[in-house]
Amino acid sequence: MLKQKTLKDSFSLSGKGLHTGLDLTITFNPAPDNHGYKIQRVDLEGQPIIDAVADNVSETTRGTVLVKNGVKVSTIEHGMAALYALGIDNCLIQVNGPEFPILDGSAQYYVEGIERVGTVEQNAVKDFYIIKSKIEFRDEATGSSIIVLPDENFSLNVLVSYDSEIIPNQFATLEDMSKFKDEVAASRTFVFVREIEPLLSAGLIKGGDLDNAIVIYERKMSQENYDKLADIMGVPHMDASQLGYINHKPLVWPNECARHKLLDVIGDLALIGKPIKGRIIATRPGHTINNKFARQMRKEIRLHEIQAPTYNCDEEPIMDVNRIRELLPHRYPFQLVDKVIEIGANFIVGVKNITVNEPFFQGHFPDEPVMPGVLQVEAMAQVGGLLVLNSVDEPERYSTYFMKIDGVKFRQKVVPGDTLLFRVELISPIRRGIATMKGYAFVGEKVVCEAEFMAQIVKNK
Repeated sequence: MLKQKTLKDSFSLSGKGLHTGLDLTITFNPAPDNHGYKIQRVDLEGQPIIDAVADNVSETTRGTVLVKNGVKVSTIEHGMAALYALGIDNCLIQVNGPEFPILDGSAQYYVEGIERVGTVEQNAVKDFYIIKSKIEFRDEATGSSIIVLPDENFSLNVLVSYDSEIIPNQFATLEDMSKFKDEVAASRTFVFVREIEPLLSAGLIKGGDLDNAIVIYERKMSQENYDKLADIMGVPHMDASQLGYINHKPLVWPNECARHKLLDVIGDLALIGKPIKGRIIATRPGHTINNKFARQMRKEIRLHEIQAPTYNCDEEPIMDVNRIRELLPHRYPFQLVDKVIEIGANFIVGVKNITVNEPFFQGHFPDEPVMPGVLQVEAMAQVGGLLVLNSVDEPERYSTYFMKIDGVKFRQKVVPGDTLLFRVELISPIRRGIATMKGYAFVGEKVVCEAEFMAQIVKNK
């Protein structure tokens, strides 16, 4: 299984803030397993830390703003996109002001910093949230929508549409996060000329210029008003009859604006708090709908905190019933594992098909057949035994025995026709023949039983 990653070392970047105009320095630091993304305001008393999660987003007007206990940090999306796209799970970000520096308006300097110091694999397993069915969020007022569909990896399709002659419709696609650096990272933020005066009136874009944003002039205005805006932006006067892009550097791609919107989607969805496997289709996205969708995803994850393993009955098992009999001493009516479909260094997934012919249904109960909870735990333990025995030489010469069972919970009845999926993992490495494990039993997507147990590996006489 993939492991979590963090940075090998710290790196810093400096520049002005897009909205505040302040000179800022940001430092990205390694962080321990399961730390996630956290942002620390080192310029404030006590150096408070904000969890970079969607629930802490307070504002989405021209950028994503996090607030916790009155402490604010904004314009985080480009840095977050770089961390997420490059597979960084744990990072402490320190900044000496209320926003991240805008740099050149893209994520490329963040990506270069990460690549310069490198990454390191950690001990904890990377905890993906796997999309198993369509999830959709729509904003009828704006016509924006975000849909996520099942997919083997994380991929995105983004479509933008504006009432503009310059960029009426554009789309961008990213099929593989490993291509983020070359296909997306250098795309810059953009603004329409007609938006500049209202943004300045709102106290925003004090640090904006043609070095950190693409400016789009797509609606003709009088030469006098155009000259006034040019003075505000500190650029030479231009011909108000000529529509087009206003920037010092040429476009990196013809659809650079759509690619930047894709970058923003990644940065905002990084605040879900867990990497996902699914295909994002975003139509007319913006920070507002991105954040609403990220919050919805966090609710979905809380509802399905423990996800059922993916089970494809057409795939060949890792262990069939004959191999299981070679490893386990159990026989009818007490062999309670039909096959093993997945196994790793510290986890295993087993299957038990529940039929009406199970002998225990004769007495439990004749008129309402229900699988006894103790047998669910026994089946779980047998799956765990297969994991343990798989780690020793000559497993046929060993048996596993219960030593302790804790934290057992039964959440739902198991009845004839159900297929039980067991996922059992080691809580800690096996020491001196003692294995401590945590197991879950699922029917469909629902947890029906869970338990922690300790077992001892004993060599047969």
